[in-house]
Amino acid sequence: MPSSSTGTASRKTTTRRTAAKSKTPDAISLLRADHKEVSALFEQFEKARSTAKKQQLVEQICIALTVHAQIEEEIFYPEVQAALKDKELVPEAKVEHQSIKDLIAAVEGVAPDGEDYDAKVTVMGEWVKHHVKEEQNEMFPKAKKAGLDLAELGERLQQRKDELMAEQQMKH
Repeated sequence: MPSSSTGTASRKTTTRRTAAKSKTPDAISLLRADHKEVSALFEQFEKARSTAKKQQLVEQICIALTVHAQIEEEIFYPEVQAALKDKELVPEAKVEHQSIKDLIAAVEGVAPDGEDYDAKVTVMGEWVKHHVKEEQNEMFPKAKKAGLDLAELGERLQQRKDELMAEQQMKH
C-alpha cells in the first residue's frame, strides 16, 4: 500500500502542468454526464406533484438542455461532422435539437397549467431520450473511432458550458 501512494505522489508532481486537463472530462464523458443529469431531472418531474416543484424542475431542465444543445452545436457537432464527413447523424441531431427547443420555448417561464403543460414536458423528455440514445449508440462510438482529440474537445466544451451557465444564472 505505501508504495502505491508514493507512486501517486510522484506522479502528481510530474504531471502538475496537466493536472487541470486531467480534471476535465473528455468530450464524450462530459456529454454523457449532461445526458444523465437531464434524465434524472425528467424522472423527478414525473414524480413531482406540486406546481412549484414542477416549475423549478422545468427551469433546470430548460437551462440544462439549452446549454447542452448549444455546446454540441457550436463545438462538438462541427468536429464530428468534419471527422466523419457526416451528412446524416449531425443534421438529424440538429433537427432533433430544434424540436426540443420548440418545446422548451413552450414551457420556459410558463406556470404549470395542467395537462397540456405536463404533456409538453413529457414529450420533451421522450424526444430527449430518443436523441440521447442515438448520440450514445451511434455518434459517440463513431466519434471515438474517428480519432478526434476528445480530451481537447472536452476542455473546449467545459469552458463554453461554464460561460453559458454563468450567462443563464445572470438571466434567472
